[in-house]
Amino acid sequence: MNHENRSYLVYIGTYTHGASEGIYVYSFNTRDGTMEHLYTTRGINNPSFLAVHPTAQYIYAVEEIDSVSQTAAGMVHAYSIDNSSGELTNLNHQLSGGSLSCHLSIDQTGHYLLFANYGSGSVGMMPIKSDGSLGKISDFIQHKGSSVDVVRQQSPHPHSINVDPTNQYAFVPDLGLDEIISYKLDLDNGKLVVNNTASLRTKPGSGPRHFDFHPSGKYAYVINEIDSTLTGFEFDSSDGTLKHVNTTSTLPMEATGVSHCADVHTHPSGQFVYGSNRGHDSISIFKSNTQTGRLEFIGTESTKGKIPRNFAIDPTGSYLLAANQDSDSVVIFRINLETGMLDATGHVTDVPSPVCLKFIPTR
Repeated sequence: MNHENRSYLVYIGTYTHGASEGIYVYSFNTRDGTMEHLYTTRGINNPSFLAVHPTAQYIYAVEEIDSVSQTAAGMVHAYSIDNSSGELTNLNHQLSGGSLSCHLSIDQTGHYLLFANYGSGSVGMMPIKSDGSLGKISDFIQHKGSSVDVVRQQSPHPHSINVDPTNQYAFVPDLGLDEIISYKLDLDNGKLVVNNTASLRTKPGSGPRHFDFHPSGKYAYVINEIDSTLTGFEFDSSDGTLKHVNTTSTLPMEATGVSHCADVHTHPSGQFVYGSNRGHDSISIFKSNTQTGRLEFIGTESTKGKIPRNFAIDPTGSYLLAANQDSDSVVIFRINLETGMLDATGHVTDVPSPVCLKFIPTR
């Protein structure tokens, strides 16, 4: 991890209910932390979350569509990538079987795409064909239940689906149920097999949302949207179980007003974990004990914008890019590799309603 002069493509998913036209493609230079617009892919509504194929030849986007009846309105779109120009070529799309599709992941073999439908409370899998296009759903599971928040938790709301480093399990933080549901991956048949012994409840009213693994594969972290906390777990890959280590607030003690968490990412070094706060409009910074996985809150940094729904750390670990959804900006911070703290570079890129950022190395 250093500040060597490398160039990456950055794909930015957006909400298209305003000025946005779709998926924006930029080049990113790690020498100086600058971005340059290359291309815009149009013709998709609300491509709010993206997932990159392990070969970096294909990228997938949800089409986050709601419907009054909560019927099968969501979709997943497949594109091939030109690694030189950044241009995307549409391959096909498939229905996700639910509404408000919000998250995607891909198993490490690149044979299956996993998806979460926030609105209708379901998850599933669909095959990825040899040309990168998507087949029809191979498995679909409807979550059931509720939790204590009468506004946010009257029904299930899976907010992400995350494959573990060993490619054996998928973990689904369900905001509506206050539960992290564990599935075993059946890659021979494209199925999600409920792993009841590894599923666990979170604190009532916490609202688990996004999930990330430590680079060592020994720990995992879930950010809780409703009560603005981050929880660390020990991860046992032999049976897929999570053991609680500690939970800490994402906000400083002096924080006031309404704020809700969104995204979480572990630094490539494994020494730091970052989370985003919408309302407080900041990135929380935590030190991660590489021997125990225990989290220590060390501060926050303003994202210099409004509603940082998602953010990304560049592959070299040198920069953090914060996507400010409601102020139409991506703000670039340099990461202090000794302390984990963030320093604004002064580079701000105007992107309408930015949400999700994904890096791909250029060839």
